[in-house]
Amino acid sequence: MDILSSIIAIWTVLIGGVGFLAPRYTADALDLQPTKSTMGLSELRAGTGGLFVAVALYCLYSGDPMAYFMLGIAYLGAGTGRALSIALDSPPLRKALLFLALEWPLGAWLVWANWPT
Repeated sequence: MDILSSIIAIWTVLIGGVGFLAPRYTADALDLQPTKSTMGLSELRAGTGGLFVAVALYCLYSGDPMAYFMLGIAYLGAGTGRALSIALDSPPLRKALLFLALEWPLGAWLVWANWPT
């Protein structure tokens, strides 16, 4: 396991922790609007928070290259969804490209550096 993969996992815990602990802030940062239900907050805590925090913490705990590889796959999946959204949904381009510029390189590094042998 390399130091950059660990740094990416720590970064993931930090940004995932924001979604996990501060879903209203995350919703505002992502231009998500609350509705008459708080289900969106639940989804933010689960999807952008707890999921990424749990995977990244497992990477750090286990040191298993396959765990880091899978974190990379998750980042690449998020980036692919973001790229599709850019093509189909016309999100605020600057913000969407910023997130994409984080997701794909981080994912690519994690996959490349931890490729199963």
